[in-house]
Amino acid sequence: MEYLVTMTTHVPEGTSDEAVADVRAREAAHTRKLAAQGHVLRLWRPPLRPGEWRTLGLFAAADGGELERVLASMPLRVWRTDEVAPLGPHPNDPGAPRDRAGDRPSGTEYLTVFTVVIPDGVPGEVAEEARRGEARSTRQFGEQGHLIRLWALPSDQDVSHALGLWRAGDEAQLTRMLESLPLDPWMTVQTTSLTPHPSDPGVSILS
Repeated sequence: MEYLVTMTTHVPEGTSDEAVADVRAREAAHTRKLAAQGHVLRLWRPPLRPGEWRTLGLFAAADGGELERVLASMPLRVWRTDEVAPLGPHPNDPGAPRDRAGDRPSGTEYLTVFTVVIPDGVPGEVAEEARRGEARSTRQFGEQGHLIRLWALPSDQDVSHALGLWRAGDEAQLTRMLESLPLDPWMTVQTTSLTPHPSDPGVSILS
């Protein structure tokens, strides 16, 4: 199972620079080990305020218990709090990237959270046709290398949520792609731009 983990670190006041450097070095080494074991899949930096220390991570584990053991084993956990979002399979997920790097567009990676609410009164056949069109569009964006992954987030009967990982030249291009999706009239989107993390195990694969 895959999880999105928001990791926020607060270094105690008075901690020496040497101690911080030591923990960060051990964290990087341990992250490489966890990546080799298949637990750490991707790491990113979201937009940060001055002095803020936060990382987004895509992790894999058999269940929540194993994930907690993985997170607890990381040296920075002594100063860190973790927020975990379980990710479920999405029928429109392009899956793990397999194409050669030269076939993929360059640009920035973005995370999007989709919330879809189909209003009462929309005929069922209209909604179903929009979902079929959504599947066609996301498949095309996946083939173009713009949609990297798509996961289902916990949802209820009337509201569905999904998490997407995209690559685009800029936010304007991403917005045009998102607005072209057939479910756009019924969808709200939260977008987070991502910057590379020095310990990201996916750099050699996805760059």
